Parts: sequence; structure tokens; C-alpha cells
Amino acid sequence: MEVETKSTEIRCQEMSKGGLAYEVILAEPVGVPVPRRADSPEKTPSVEEIQEKLKAAEERRRSLEASKMAAIAQKMAKIEEASRFRSEHTNNFIASTKEALDAKMETHEEKREAFISELRGRIKDHLEGVEKTRLSLEQQTAEVYKAIEEKMNTAADKRDENIKKMLERLREHEEQVRKVRAGNQEKFQQLETAIQDKLQQAADRRLQLEAEQKEKLRNHNIKLAEVRSAATAKVEEITKDIETKLTAAEINREKEIQKKLDFVKKEERRAEMVRQNKSARVESESAATSG
Repeated sequence: MEVETKSTEIRCQEMSKGGLAYEVILAEPVGVPVPRRADSPEKTPSVEEIQEKLKAAEERRRSLEASKMAAIAQKMAKIEEASRFRSEHTNNFIASTKEALDAKMETHEEKREAFISELRGRIKDHLEGVEKTRLSLEQQTAEVYKAIEEKMNTAADKRDENIKKMLERLREHEEQVRKVRAGNQEKFQQLETAIQDKLQQAADRRLQLEAEQKEKLRNHNIKLAEVRSAATAKVEEITKDIETKLTAAEINREKEIQKKLDFVKKEERRAEMVRQNKSARVESESAATSG
């Protein structure tokens, strides 16, 4: 005699926030042998777990973006600090160069003035010596004239001859004085020419030094502009690389989400097929029992 068994299966249907319908079996049918389910390769994640994982992935992405932006800000701060240091170094170099140039020019002017003063002192001493020589020659000439007069008074018989000799000596003396004066005048002109040449050379040298310093400053400014341009290009390259990586990460994240959604839909279809097969089997068994 067979014992009749009754089915006491309880079902309920729920709708998730995402619009997916699924059934929850609260109890297994009483008296009906439960078929052994095949081992699932892995646990099917629920919608809440997927949403939590997506939320965690979003938080990790935001944290990664924040850390990358902080690194960019730190690099920009370092670049600004380097630029400020270069600007300060450039300003200090310009100031020190200008001070050194001014000091050099001032020293050069002092040396030039000292040299001119020394030359003027030498010329003055030389002219004073010439004047002393001239006074001495005039004094000697006066003494000669005086001696001539005395000799003329004491030696009348030799007057003409002595006068002739004395006049010859006077002519020679005057010729010597003229030569000395001409030589002194020529030396004075040579000294004046040498002074003018040295002054011109000093002025040319000063202009050359100024031109060299200006060229150095211009080259330094050009190098500074090149360094700034290279730093800007590097920052733009880093920013572009980060944006490309973020875009690729976003695309990969969307692909991963789509894969998980496809997996969930596949599992739901498989569960629906199992449920339908189970329901059909239960109905067939119930029909067989009632017959």
C-alpha cells in the first residue's frame, strides 16, 4: 500500500530595484525527493553584492584619480618652485654682474684719472725743468754779455775778435736753446697724442665690456625661456598621458560591469530553466500519482 504525499512548497516573487524578477523558495516540497543539484562552478553574486563591488570600484577609481591629481599638483609645485629659483638666480646673477661691471668701470675710471693726473704731473715737471733750463740759459747769456762788456772795457785791442767769438758762441747757444725748445715741444705733442690714444682705447674697451655683458645677459634669458618652454611641454605631456589612462580605465570599468551584468542575466536564465524543468517534473509526478 502506497502512502500519498502532499506538496507543501511555498513561493514568493520579488522585484529588485534594477527591474529584475526572481523567485525565492521558502521551503522544499514535503515528501518529494529533492534532486541533487549539480555543483555550481562559482557562487552567483547578487545585485547588492555587484552594486557594492561597483561602489568600491568607483571609490578606488576616485581615490586613484585624487592621488594622481595630488601627484600632478606636487609636480606643478616643484616646477613652480624651480622656476622661482631660476628667476631669483637670474636676478641675482644680473645684479651681481651689474655691480661687478660698475665696480670694474669705476676702478677703470679711477685708474684712468690717476694715469692722466700722473702724466699731467710729469708734463708739468718737464715744463718746469724746461723753464728752469731757459732761465739758466738766459742767466748764462746775461753773464756772457756782462763778461763781454767787462772784457770790452778791459781789452779794447781784442774787442772785435772777442766780440766775434762771443757772438758766435751766442748764436750757437741760441741755436741750442731753439733745438731744446723744439725737442720739448715735440715730446709734449707725443705725450698728448699718447694720452689721447690711451683714452680712446679705454673708451673702446669699456664699450666692448658693456657689449659682452649685454650678450651674456641675452643668452641667459634665451636659455631661461627654453627651460620654461620645456617644462610647460612636459607638464602638458604628463596631463595628456594621465587623461588617456583615465579614459582607458573608464572604458575597462564599463566593460567589466557589462560582463558581470551578462553573467547575472545568464545565471538568471539558467535558474529559470531549472525552475521550469523542476515544475514540469513535479506536475508530471503529481499527474502520475493521481492517475
